[in-house]
Amino acid sequence: MDAPVLDPSSKPAARTMPAITLLVVVICWFSMLADGYDLGIYGAVLPSLMEYKDWALSPAKAGAIGSYALVGMLVGAICVGTVTDMIGRKKTLAFCVSLFSIMMGFAAMAPSPDMFGLFRFLGGIALGGVIPTASALTIEYSPVERRSLMYAVMYTGYPVGGLLGALLSMYFLQDFGWRFLFWLGAVPILLVPFILKYLPESISFLLAKNRREEAEQIASRYNIPLDTIGAYKPDQANEGQGQFASVAALFAKQNIRATVCFWIAFFMGLLMIYGLSTWLPKMMKEAGYPLGSSLGFLFMLNLSAAVGALLAGRAADRWGSQKIISISYLLAGVSMALLSVKSSMPVVYALVGLAGFGTIGTTLIMNAYISKYFSADNRATALGWAIGFGRIGAISGPVLIGLFMSWNMGPAWNFYTFAIAGIIASVMVLFIPKHRDGNI
Repeated sequence: MDAPVLDPSSKPAARTMPAITLLVVVICWFSMLADGYDLGIYGAVLPSLMEYKDWALSPAKAGAIGSYALVGMLVGAICVGTVTDMIGRKKTLAFCVSLFSIMMGFAAMAPSPDMFGLFRFLGGIALGGVIPTASALTIEYSPVERRSLMYAVMYTGYPVGGLLGALLSMYFLQDFGWRFLFWLGAVPILLVPFILKYLPESISFLLAKNRREEAEQIASRYNIPLDTIGAYKPDQANEGQGQFASVAALFAKQNIRATVCFWIAFFMGLLMIYGLSTWLPKMMKEAGYPLGSSLGFLFMLNLSAAVGALLAGRAADRWGSQKIISISYLLAGVSMALLSVKSSMPVVYALVGLAGFGTIGTTLIMNAYISKYFSADNRATALGWAIGFGRIGAISGPVLIGLFMSWNMGPAWNFYTFAIAGIIASVMVLFIPKHRDGNI
């Protein structure tokens, strides 16, 4: 789940009028919702997909297919910078939304598991470009003092998309089948004309391309101060040898412990997020709950994540990111361990809610925490490498649980896997050395 660096000292576009902030945030929020639906719907339909007689999916094959979109996201996140430099952030976002919508339609028509996996991979490439592009545009067009808030609001679109997928599956999966729900995933292509017509291009992109006249026209239209645009210079600090220096700094004596702890925490955190998003309904069904209830648990996972992202952010500002993140991961781990014991429905829903809060909701704070922890000259590198290493965990989560199910290790081990990941992440965050500026 990539994110740009939230640096209060940077000035990508200056303070803007609330109208343009609202417009950009709304468009980017819907893009993130579509992104969350695309990734979340596979987990929602997985129990039915594995019972689809024409394909006869094994758990190992189902887990591998679940990871294809995540591999595509890794490729997309790497390539998005190059694409953005060529066509701009506005067109990049429109292209990504178009591509993953089309791939959802193709997945709905897939004649075989292999073709289905290919379409998921190609769609994942587009998904990997949505998050960094939407995040950068949201921050650029938000007032400096409200960037973190607007970013958090925009990011809630992701778990809301997963929540929508669970809700629609509860109502339509049994009557209309899994293909219908993938057809619904193609609907976001209707957003593309609005992106092309109403979303402004990134001013920083225009200035970097020496298209100052266009940048000034946008600034005039939305009352963005021209003096801030004139003062803005494209940041070339991390180009060439400077980039290697930033990477080397992560492993310097004063940073190596923090770097390793952040990497392991991101690995375990993303393993939990994407493993649960893929397998939770199937895991709960194997634990003895009916399909309708299992989809309800996926709904609760994403609902608590959406609310938790905002609440945890406020808590981190008050009590410090390290403490809140560690506690959140620990709560997620303990709740997953307790889910291995069958309990009453209210208790199970509460435990799933804690898992959603401690996994998806915590990731947003982790992005901000690492950005604040490292110095300005290498914070972007620190975040990018930590998320890149974390994506290995994201890819591993669906595959690992699929293998456990194929080996008939028992439903409890699926829960224990996520519990162990949550506890390791919690401990790693605690081992991060205290920041020199105190409680951040």
